[in-house]
Amino acid sequence: MYNLNGDKMKEYLKNYIEEIEKELEDNHKFTDKEKEIFKDKIQYFQHERLIHLLVTLFYALFFLGFIFLCIIFPVFAIPCIGSFIFLIFYVKHYFFLENSVQYLYKLYDKIFKN
Repeated sequence: MYNLNGDKMKEYLKNYIEEIEKELEDNHKFTDKEKEIFKDKIQYFQHERLIHLLVTLFYALFFLGFIFLCIIFPVFAIPCIGSFIFLIFYVKHYFFLENSVQYLYKLYDKIFKN
């Protein structure tokens, strides 16, 4: 059975970067097919990054809404704190994706210089 844990994406991306770095260290000559696959994977990761950006922005707006409600009705303090905690984790994950995709751009340049 497939596990839909979010850490799997992090693990997959880290492993993929390590694999490409190892091949570059070994002076592997990338074929046109491998270069196409690499470009496709970058697009998949860009899509993942975009989705997480949208979800992060949604949680930020949700959090701001709870702040305003909390000011008027103090009972909304609990959802406000809960949405803030979710927002922290989404921002952390989004920045991981952002930095990883930018690093993939650098690897892309190295592959095409190779």
